[in-house]
Amino acid sequence: MPINLHFPTFIYCEPLQKAGLVRFNDELATECDQLRAFDDSGRKWSESNYPGGYTSYASMNQLHKFSSTFETLERRLNRHIRAYSKKLDFDLRGREVYMTDCWVNMMPPGTTHSLHLHPLSFISGSYYVQTPLGCPGIKFEDPRLDRFMAAPPRKAKRAPENETFVTYPAEAGNVILFESWLRHEVPANQVPENRISISFNYAWS
Repeated sequence: MPINLHFPTFIYCEPLQKAGLVRFNDELATECDQLRAFDDSGRKWSESNYPGGYTSYASMNQLHKFSSTFETLERRLNRHIRAYSKKLDFDLRGREVYMTDCWVNMMPPGTTHSLHLHPLSFISGSYYVQTPLGCPGIKFEDPRLDRFMAAPPRKAKRAPENETFVTYPAEAGNVILFESWLRHEVPANQVPENRISISFNYAWS
């Protein structure tokens, strides 16, 4: 048929590295626990804005400048950022791509992360540290959703590119990258163990 695909939304999903993920994630999980115990301001902010859980988003959101372990994570993420930027055909004109923000999210049972996007950056992502069996993945929304207007519903059996929402499972050791304007959420954690992820933003200059 004379139909072409235009304006696609690219989502990147790949393990951080080929080996050593269990040990590295154990180190990160330990630091996340220590950070939560230390971060009085973050715990207080989370009580009102992240009920039931803990995030350092509003208190300590440049962990790559604070901790050598998170600096190592940044260094290992940079390879993935370069590969993703290349796929998106960005003309960076020789400018630097760099991490601006990096923060922890800890989701015990019942904690949810509502629909949002990441302003003031061009690539955002998550790295999964601890993902108990059955914990929620990250759910992305079709960016055209508010423009469908009088469109009929999709068929029960439809092509992947015609989905209104898509969920990527949370798997420890995986990197998820997406353009920062893409809205996403994490449904409530329904399992008894803590789901731990690290979110981050990148800019260029």
